[in-house]
Amino acid sequence: MDAQRLKENFAQVAQHGDAVALFFYSDLFLRNPHLRDMFPIGMSGQRDKLLRALGQIVSNVDDLGELVPFLQGLGRDHRKFGIIAEHYPHVGASLVATLRHYSGASWTPELEADWVAAYDVVSHVMLEAADQDGMAAPAWWSGEVVAVERRRFDIAVLRVRPDQPLPYAPGQSVAVELPQRLRHWRYLSMANAPRPDNTLDFHVRLVDGGAVSPVLVRSVQAGDRLRMGAAVGTLVLDESSHRDVLMVAGSTGLAPLKAILEQLAQRQTPPRTTLFFGARTRDALYDLPHLAELAGGHPWLTVVAAVSDEPGGGGFGMSFGSPFGAPEGYGPPGVPGSPVSFGASSWFGGPPSGASPGRPPGSASGRPPGQAPGQAASGDAASGHAAFGDTFGSAAAPVPSAPPRIEHGTLAEVVGRYGSWHGHDIYVCGPDAMVESTADRLLRDGVPRDRIRLESFAQR
Repeated sequence: MDAQRLKENFAQVAQHGDAVALFFYSDLFLRNPHLRDMFPIGMSGQRDKLLRALGQIVSNVDDLGELVPFLQGLGRDHRKFGIIAEHYPHVGASLVATLRHYSGASWTPELEADWVAAYDVVSHVMLEAADQDGMAAPAWWSGEVVAVERRRFDIAVLRVRPDQPLPYAPGQSVAVELPQRLRHWRYLSMANAPRPDNTLDFHVRLVDGGAVSPVLVRSVQAGDRLRMGAAVGTLVLDESSHRDVLMVAGSTGLAPLKAILEQLAQRQTPPRTTLFFGARTRDALYDLPHLAELAGGHPWLTVVAAVSDEPGGGGFGMSFGSPFGAPEGYGPPGVPGSPVSFGASSWFGGPPSGASPGRPPGSASGRPPGQAPGQAASGDAASGHAAFGDTFGSAAAPVPSAPPRIEHGTLAEVVGRYGSWHGHDIYVCGPDAMVESTADRLLRDGVPRDRIRLESFAQR
């Protein structure tokens, strides 16, 4: 099996976009009409998931350390659809037919043999994981929504209590299905490390044209029911590493990184950790107050906020008032920490690892690179609410100090301005474009590729 040949062929096929998945499912259902009822009536979301999964598989086809855990997660996750071993050959036949069609004259017997061999590996790993999981876990978990907090018109935070414990690692995601949207599954990342009461927090952003997210953000109430698949994803903490940590979160891509933060907080000596949290506008920094509270209670944690689509200035302050306190053992309950100012910039909890107090990394003057003497740092912190804690009913007090300032620019730009990250383990999650641009910037700055862990597959 020639991995490079597979990558080049898939890049060629992928240029046809959504038509590839449309051809695949049309071929699959024409050959196997009995499979149609396993899928939703509207297939646009399912087609997107297929292309994203194929892209993830092909990009790691020569890296089994990354590929196998991803495939094992998919195998366990696909149990919720009722997929069994007899279905895999049908899928393989339609996949090869689709690739042959869009490859045109470049299709060769050798290329077909490569794809058949690759699919054999994929199906074997997925089936083996599904069989093993079937002996110990259900195909899906039912759960009850126990709390909802709507942060903005397009962002909500939900707490769900599964009927039985759902095993997962911080950083992973589950597919969620609602009674109002049967057979439509939306991947959501858990925003907390596993808890004794087994509850799960989800940060949900409304996706334009989505089938599930509008219901979750606008309509779901406490007491509603939903179903969840097995945990998937490889954006998990490297427990063997003792390096400092950099996290970069765009919008609700914060959720899995927040779960990893809780995991780090449980260590006797957590590594110095810098979290960049970005959005297009200041009011979209929906969890900034709670992040400030966490950093105020944990000297090893630094939070830097960034907005890309608004100019600096304006005196935009934070406001607290959530009915939810900080997680037990993770920050002073009900008492937000105060932002700590260092020179012309402000961070929560202390300067990023590698920076001296009073100056950003790479700056001898105490100003972010490119800032003129006497020029104010751009932006202010967004208003918002503290995130769900382990208990309900305690209102958070207002921050008693001046509102912190935030950086202006894309996350890739802001992370790049804050010095070198060569000695860090790096975790990046959020929208595709943000993940790609941030990873590219870090690679250009010389960060080893194997130090960067990414997640965008489960963010749709």
